[in-house]
Amino acid sequence: MTEQLLIWIQQPLFWVLVLLGTAVYLFIRNQIRMDMVALLVMLVFCLSGILTMQDVFAGFSDQNVILIALLFVVGEGLVRTGVAYQVSEWLIKAAKNSETRVLVYLMLAVAGLGSFMSSTGVVAIFIPVVLVICQKMNISPRGLMMPLSVAGLISGMMTLIATAPNLVVNSELVRSANIRFSFFSFTPIGAVILALGIFYMLFVRRWLATTDEEEKETVNDHSINDLIEEYGLRKRTKRMVVLAGSSFIGQPVEELHLRSNYGLNILAIERWKRFRPIYLAASLGKTEIKEKDILLFDISNPDLDLNEFYQLYHLEPAEIRSANFNEAARSIGMVELTPVPDSSAIGKSAAQLRFRSNYGLNVVGIKRDGEILGGYLVEEPYQAGDLLLVIGDWKLIRKLPERTKDFFVLNYPSEIKQAAPARSQAPHAIFSIITMVLLMVSGWVPNVVAALITCLLLGHFRCIDAKSAYDSIHWPSLILIIGMMPFSIALQKTGGVSLIVDLMLQLVGGMGKHWILISLFILTAVTGLFISNTATAILIAPIAISMANQLNLSPVPFAMTVAIAASAAFMTPISSPVNTMVIGPGGYKFADFVKIGVPFTILVMLVTIFLVPVLFPF
Repeated sequence: MTEQLLIWIQQPLFWVLVLLGTAVYLFIRNQIRMDMVALLVMLVFCLSGILTMQDVFAGFSDQNVILIALLFVVGEGLVRTGVAYQVSEWLIKAAKNSETRVLVYLMLAVAGLGSFMSSTGVVAIFIPVVLVICQKMNISPRGLMMPLSVAGLISGMMTLIATAPNLVVNSELVRSANIRFSFFSFTPIGAVILALGIFYMLFVRRWLATTDEEEKETVNDHSINDLIEEYGLRKRTKRMVVLAGSSFIGQPVEELHLRSNYGLNILAIERWKRFRPIYLAASLGKTEIKEKDILLFDISNPDLDLNEFYQLYHLEPAEIRSANFNEAARSIGMVELTPVPDSSAIGKSAAQLRFRSNYGLNVVGIKRDGEILGGYLVEEPYQAGDLLLVIGDWKLIRKLPERTKDFFVLNYPSEIKQAAPARSQAPHAIFSIITMVLLMVSGWVPNVVAALITCLLLGHFRCIDAKSAYDSIHWPSLILIIGMMPFSIALQKTGGVSLIVDLMLQLVGGMGKHWILISLFILTAVTGLFISNTATAILIAPIAISMANQLNLSPVPFAMTVAIAASAAFMTPISSPVNTMVIGPGGYKFADFVKIGVPFTILVMLVTIFLVPVLFPF
């Protein structure tokens, strides 16, 4: 016995299993970041000699990893053009601001779209949408990110082309038995599991509730409306509509001399185009005013007779509502600055610094020693410790730290998350996304090529720039996927997968038909914890069909069970890239997926074992 144990310990498979168990233990403990655990796994494989260097680093050239990275960029393009925000508004409007309806509509939309394209792509597209929804409804992303990933995985059970394992199983079925699935063979089972998934997530979402500390942090997020109230801008800010016959029409803003003559400062111009408003805030000096423009003014002259001013220039006052600020916040932002001690800005005013000319931003408020200053702020010299409230285009606000060392930017307001600096390019972004969907559905090019074409289109149409593209990629998620890929190679090379399969066959060979399906489901689901669902389908499908042939039964229910189980990767965050992608945005831990995913996988298994023999008789 001792001699056999020594022989077993000397086998590479033993150490692969030890390393796998250690990695899973570290994931569950959550004391070390998951991407760091993945890097440690790669290091151990390198030093142990179990795998070659090429095998260890194969993930860096894997097309699925590249696809995920590209889809992060696609998602950022949707955010920068405001498309994600528009989708979130539609979902919230359709759901009538109900968190329950949002969850239902979200899962239906993701599962429906994922039936015809990559579930990874769909989830990447919807992640920014969900973040915007959570921000607008003041709820934690924890409650919606996991339903998003669950719906993405269920979408693989809806049609033949929904996921690669379906095609793999169908190919093996054709090769072995000359039988094929139809396009919608999966749909009845997938539809039932989707309905079950929606009810299940509505029930268990309480398990994903935020802690008191997280909730407090969400509620206390500083917003533009907070700044407006704090600096009293509602009293000083007016909206004016330019009527026909106004002398403003056709005149550049700088030639009106409104600041010097009336103490008025144009902060932004609201101009309707194609049935929606666009907001102009950058480089307004050269902008010509048009009829029906809505001018947003900051009034620093308390003695100005506004009624006389309206009549003189054919203007009409327009009411300011919170919705105006919320709508404009996608293009126009606010932020607090403070002069850097001993900087050249101390003792100088905005006029002396040529603040608007140099930075394209307007100073609309000054707080000194806790008091809000009034009067003509452009001429007020700055002192150390002053807080300056500036307003302008989000792109210019983001660039401010790079353009000046005289001012330090304080915390950005929460609306910066919904800023759409490329909002005018939204139609081009939608065209790019439709192109990607068509390419993925048609199969004319591989999914990774379709995503690359889409990213290049987004760049060409200026929906995204190079810096925002690289910044949008969630590198910890990619490193986690890459670091865990060597396990797939190691288990196959050392005979681990074959050993597990042989043991299962010995255990269930003499059992009833339903128990055989249960064992196949469990085998597929458990194997999918450690290797990709596509590789799992490749390994298990031949075994399932062979078992059916030996028992003189139809291979179709066996093959269908394997295909459904391959997509049932709900149990861990590393079971599928779809799960991995929502870890960061949802703030989840390894145990969250175990707690939610294991019971749901069991429910999916029971539904599968019940429905498959009914729809596909033995």
